[in-house]
Amino acid sequence: MISKCLSPVAGYGTRFLPATKSIPKEMLPVVDKPLIHYAVEEALDAGMVNNAFVTGRGKHAIADHFDISYELETEISGTGKEEKLIDIRKLLDNCTFAYTPQKEMKGLGHAVLAGKNMIGDQAFGVILADDLCITEPGEDSVMKQMADLYEEHQCSIIAIEEVPKENISSYGVIDAEMINDNLFRVNDMVEKPPADEAPSNLAVIGRYILTPDIFDLLSDTKPGAGGEIQLTDAIKEQAKNGKVLAYKFKGRRFDCGSVEGFVEATNYCYENIFKKR
Repeated sequence: MISKCLSPVAGYGTRFLPATKSIPKEMLPVVDKPLIHYAVEEALDAGMVNNAFVTGRGKHAIADHFDISYELETEISGTGKEEKLIDIRKLLDNCTFAYTPQKEMKGLGHAVLAGKNMIGDQAFGVILADDLCITEPGEDSVMKQMADLYEEHQCSIIAIEEVPKENISSYGVIDAEMINDNLFRVNDMVEKPPADEAPSNLAVIGRYILTPDIFDLLSDTKPGAGGEIQLTDAIKEQAKNGKVLAYKFKGRRFDCGSVEGFVEATNYCYENIFKKR
């Protein structure tokens, strides 16, 4: 059973300025819950009760969210507003939270490596909170689907979805052989390739389960695309030994790192989740 989930949350969120000048992008609310709240709920659904955040300056609001606010709780105690804290209380009662800084912004691979001491020598999940994944009521979360696959295959697993050719250059893209309709064995990965050079239309999104050897591989990884240490490059090394599967998940993913995707997610969650409570 995988018990730990790593969430890199040190980014500046520049596409949402000026809102993110003082508010972490992970704290932007999709209707009534911030993005990072959805991420921790998804991790908990997968049995990942220990949350490790790789954070940065100005991100204290995340730690405040996953803490008790005695003044607020006293103020609304005994009123109808108290029920609005049910979801966050569930997370506080069932999860632990640890934080470490990413001292330099050197890419996603560098952020994951910064979390090594919080994870230790065990397989772990990774959730990028600005990729919001929603599944139908009664269905397993995307991370739970992947955790079940890990129990069967005991190797790194990455979540993928089909992406239009004109958008493929914004993603890591896999070269893989099909195992079944939803599962692929990864042979190679390319970070943000030009559309005419992409090996497929299957793009990696912000859900991973990684085996602990990824940390040694990241330590040896040189800066790649954009001059950053790319997680994709380290996973490619695992793939050379046939140790990476790609999973076309069940559910819907919203790119909340973009304003357009964030608005789309908000509208969807309002109509399909919030109004049906």
